[in-house]
Amino acid sequence: MFPPRLPRHTRLGAALGLVLAVQPLAAAAERSLLMFQRDGCSYCKRWDAEIAPAYPRTAEGQAAPLVRLDIHDPLPEGVTLTGRAPVFTPTFVLTDAGTEVGRIEGYAGDEFFWVMLAQMLTRTGWDPATPARPVEAVPPDAAAPQGTPAAPAPAADPT
Repeated sequence: MFPPRLPRHTRLGAALGLVLAVQPLAAAAERSLLMFQRDGCSYCKRWDAEIAPAYPRTAEGQAAPLVRLDIHDPLPEGVTLTGRAPVFTPTFVLTDAGTEVGRIEGYAGDEFFWVMLAQMLTRTGWDPATPARPVEAVPPDAAAPQGTPAAPAPAADPT
């Protein structure tokens, strides 16, 4: 793995650094947000229009990447639901290490979605102040839930 001419402590330090650098990514990879949908679902289309474009760039999207599933398809291998099989679309199921930790049935609007998702993520130990990996720069209104105040505009120069 490492050239033999490097001192042992250098090789060990490099290996430890690599493990520590990858560890936050592994923690994020354990969580997923499963979106159960079906063709023709008007609320799924509304979620796609209001949330989907920004979701992967938000701290929440980084912490729980979205996995889209047809409601009629079998569950992916390694996923365990603790409640009944999804009936309504969309149904969002947050999994941690493959096991359901919470769900949102239906889509009642962007504010409700973001609040409920944050509550579910918090149950997994997620801290919104420390995203899993750097979040890309997005337009201020793209990633923020509707109703979230935008950053104040700079004060006008009185002169």
